[in-house]
Amino acid sequence: MKQVVMIEMMSVQQKRIHPYKFNMWLGLAGIIMMFAGLTSAYIVKRSQPGWESFTLPTVFSYSTLVILVSSVTIQVALKAFKGHQMAKYRLFFAITALLGVLFVALQVSGFYQFEEQGMKMTGIGSNPAYSFVLAIAGLHIVHVLGGVVALLIIFFKAFSTRKRNYDSTPVEIVATYWHFVDILWVYIFVFFHLLH
Repeated sequence: MKQVVMIEMMSVQQKRIHPYKFNMWLGLAGIIMMFAGLTSAYIVKRSQPGWESFTLPTVFSYSTLVILVSSVTIQVALKAFKGHQMAKYRLFFAITALLGVLFVALQVSGFYQFEEQGMKMTGIGSNPAYSFVLAIAGLHIVHVLGGVVALLIIFFKAFSTRKRNYDSTPVEIVATYWHFVDILWVYIFVFFHLLH
């Protein structure tokens, strides 16, 4: 009887979500609400005088491809970590971080191209649409940079000379967050294409 109770207790404990994962999901819910509010405001403001349609520079398509590839690389890294293949894990984690930096660089390049097209955020001839694009994509860039920092912290821990810890929870959390910012950008990219 005691064994049955202990097995049931272990089963319940295994089904519980890790506190760090729970906190991450709460944070992601907040981010979703923020971006839902911003994109809703964008839709409402489209009827405002002075609103001009725009076309996203092609570089945003390249950045989308980069961030989608980074989702693949982080998944490979996570699988390698769980398989105790540390060299492969380090390589693909590093590639993911570099792709994150490349994504940000491409996004910044896209904003410079907007300015070359004459898009202004404030002043005479300003376009409220561009202000929204800058705010929404800019906030996304901040979240990607946060992900890059988290990637680098976890990456450098992989080189620690202390005893190896094969707890995959931190790597899973960072991978989940990274997939989230990837999906979020795809949503934003499609949103701007449909409602420019």
